[in-house]
Amino acid sequence: MAKISFGTDGWRGVIARDFTFANVERVAAAIAAYMNEAGLAARGAVVAYDNRFLADQFAAAAAGVLQSWGIPVFFSESALPTPVAAFAIKRYNAGGAVMLTASHNPPEYCGIKFIPEYAGPALPDVTRRIEELLAAPPAPPVVSSAPRRSLAPREDYFHHLLRLVDGEAIRRAGLKVVVDPMHGAGIGYLETLLKRLGAKVTVLHDRRDPLFGGGLPDPVPARLGPLKEQVRVEDAHLGLALDGDADRLGVIDADGTFVSPNQILALTYHYLREKRGWRGPVVRTVATTHLVDRIAAAYGETAYETPVGFKYIGAYLRERGCVCGGEESGGLSIRGHVPEKDGILAGLLAAEMVAVHGRSLCAQLAELAERFGRVVSARVDYRTTPEEKERILRHLREFNPSEFAGVAVLRRNTTDGVKIELVDGSWFLVRASGTEPVFRVYAEAATPEAVSHLQEAVRRELGLFAG
Repeated sequence: MAKISFGTDGWRGVIARDFTFANVERVAAAIAAYMNEAGLAARGAVVAYDNRFLADQFAAAAAGVLQSWGIPVFFSESALPTPVAAFAIKRYNAGGAVMLTASHNPPEYCGIKFIPEYAGPALPDVTRRIEELLAAPPAPPVVSSAPRRSLAPREDYFHHLLRLVDGEAIRRAGLKVVVDPMHGAGIGYLETLLKRLGAKVTVLHDRRDPLFGGGLPDPVPARLGPLKEQVRVEDAHLGLALDGDADRLGVIDADGTFVSPNQILALTYHYLREKRGWRGPVVRTVATTHLVDRIAAAYGETAYETPVGFKYIGAYLRERGCVCGGEESGGLSIRGHVPEKDGILAGLLAAEMVAVHGRSLCAQLAELAERFGRVVSARVDYRTTPEEKERILRHLREFNPSEFAGVAVLRRNTTDGVKIELVDGSWFLVRASGTEPVFRVYAEAATPEAVSHLQEAVRRELGLFAG
């Protein structure tokens, strides 16, 4: 029997090889057993899915298992973004949600994740227990099959978002926006809201395609060429792209510049503090820009750091009163929203910032750099062999330099991977993939040249191309 493990955000596998109906039903049974143990079963479960091949049928199979355990099901009759499924937990007072999605992974993948009753990603104690129940599944209680109700949370979700953004500012600005849902579950969300707020909207890739146009539904610069070109053609203020389940955002500014998730997080925190007067800390992952730390310090606030994974960000949003939180891979949420990353909300906030400031995002970033100092962030992935991976991991365990690349070390941070922070404010982080012989090297410094210098020094130190 195949071993199923929950990664950073659920279990994913290749359809028909690993991700089969039998395995989906196994996972659904373990989730049902967990909900039963945790006293959540009577509240029911939201079951939703994205636009991937067979995702709706996998969802129906999972729903049937939950019902056989006596858990009422709120079933989505059409594809839902992950943040909307999380919102539906609160809307219907459910005990959790089962979401069938592989997010931004290639088309041959599907995935399943459990979102607990607090409407954010499951924390490790929850997923560990689900994995334990997978290994030794208990028999379902002897009950009659629970009912299934249709789920239609879109308009309630829209109403909720419009309480979190300044719609009138967007309306007054007369924005032109290009939206690219990348054939994913976000079709009909961001563009609809922007149109209701008076923006002139052009939409790309707004039909379901389980092959995602032959690429990945991942809003990174290499995949946003069509969006960039359409922003130029339309002379638009913004281009906004969503990933496959609409929990991540990619942004193209008016001049065609890609505005990174690191930059969007810093802009959002500064905007909420400066323009809305929101007080409170910010939270970021260990791999995310320290520019938010500088902004927080200027206002006498705290910047919290977590391991990689939005589940940790979500916990801080719930428990520490953070104004907002985010990660370098594109996830962001704010106070008052569900503690789940939401590309739709992030897109509306980007539009609001342009509308209120009356300036492009790049112009706003230049103002942040003038006030808080310039930072440049980058990530490089290095593939090794399994043997080399073990050698490098041993080296990292001993790696504790007093200086690096000619700069004194401020601290060694092992929150997640090995992070070396230097006295000049620059830093780098080395994280190993949990599933592949791959190392991810993140770096941040004042200039692109300094970032490249740091990354090259790390490559040489660890021998990342050896073998």
